[in-house]
Amino acid sequence: MNILIAGGSGFLGGALAKSLLLDGHKVFILTRGSPVPEGTHAILWDAKTTSGWGNIVNEMDGIVHLAGKSLSSWPWTASTKIDFHNSRILPGLALAQAVLEATQRPSFFIQASGINHYGLRGDLADESNPPGDDFLAQLTVKWEDATKSVEELGVRRVVIRTSVVLGKGEGILPLMSLPVKLFVGGPIGDGKFCVPWIHVNDWVGAVRFLMDNKDSSGAYNLIAPSLTSNADFMRTLAKYLHRPYWFPTHAFMLKMLLGEMSVLIVEGRFAQPKRLTESGYRFQFAGLNEALSDLFK
Repeated sequence: MNILIAGGSGFLGGALAKSLLLDGHKVFILTRGSPVPEGTHAILWDAKTTSGWGNIVNEMDGIVHLAGKSLSSWPWTASTKIDFHNSRILPGLALAQAVLEATQRPSFFIQASGINHYGLRGDLADESNPPGDDFLAQLTVKWEDATKSVEELGVRRVVIRTSVVLGKGEGILPLMSLPVKLFVGGPIGDGKFCVPWIHVNDWVGAVRFLMDNKDSSGAYNLIAPSLTSNADFMRTLAKYLHRPYWFPTHAFMLKMLLGEMSVLIVEGRFAQPKRLTESGYRFQFAGLNEALSDLFK
């Protein structure tokens, strides 16, 4: 297959591209000039319009939209929030327009989103729950809606609501590990809120599974099936890093330091991958022990 990836220069796009290349697929990366993974084909775009690249969609079997400014960008100023919005929605609108203009349309469209779609608090969530009303939840709503029009064109669209992706030396795991390595690892606040996570191999595996499964469409939660609290996560991380688990961090200190961005660290709603497991996907790393054992071996 020919696969077009927007946002393919980062951690997740690179992991997906590598997997596709190993299976003999051709991968094309839309980029504004950043280096692309070895073996892929770079296509320049402005992430706003179809100018200069839109016609290549006629040759694609599938499109994956992963573009978006990292939420770990600090501080969350009004300008940063606009960047969060524009870096997700504008590329999505451009991709949807390219599909509209194409004479030969792709068979599937993978749309990235976030597990924070369901809000910061509440009962155990699955794909049937409505979106929350906080900033992050509403950002995912707009992100998803930007490409919804491709469904009316007969393209199978899958929305992947992704949790924190754990990778060896990549993604956010090195940052999460830092306080533990510095011997100050412990729960944040009461430690009872959720840390939503998925091993990078399962993220790639789930995306590939949804690409290949012609019956899949709509939203899927990409999150490990084991429910993991902040306290459980930090305790297990300390075990694999051979460090003590003891110092709790007061949530109000992080809120003072990080401002609104602190919601990424001090709050989180438990969710489950209901539709993914019901569709037949089998996790390689369903539990945190197995995942961290693999990443720190």
